[in-house]
Amino acid sequence: MKTELELIVRPTEIDVNGHVNNAKYLEYLEWGREEWYEASNLHYDVLKDLGVQTVTVNINISYRHECVQGDRLTVTTEPKTVGRSSFVLEQRIYNEAAVLCAEALVTSVAMDPQTRKSRPVPDELRRLFEAGL
Repeated sequence: MKTELELIVRPTEIDVNGHVNNAKYLEYLEWGREEWYEASNLHYDVLKDLGVQTVTVNINISYRHECVQGDRLTVTTEPKTVGRSSFVLEQRIYNEAAVLCAEALVTSVAMDPQTRKSRPVPDELRRLFEAGL
């Protein structure tokens, strides 16, 4: 399942160069992932009931086009790959002219909240990746 989150660049997200600070893109991506979890009905309490938390362990991001104050952006999030205990979401940020501004592969690990160790990706989450295969 692919989700889209729309947002507007705020003045507090701009750096001294007059464009969105690089760290803010990571925040936009996080909001996009939260939207994906919510749309998948896997919000925090559901994952908790499944005995799992997800933790981001790697973000590989490429910045393609600057964004400035007032830009209307769309963050897309979709499943890419799933392993035993980890999974990768592919995310992109587009401006309102459909120009690709950033793209990222985000790796997360399923973690047991008690032991703080990795555990197998629960079936409810795994299905979201296998549906597109």
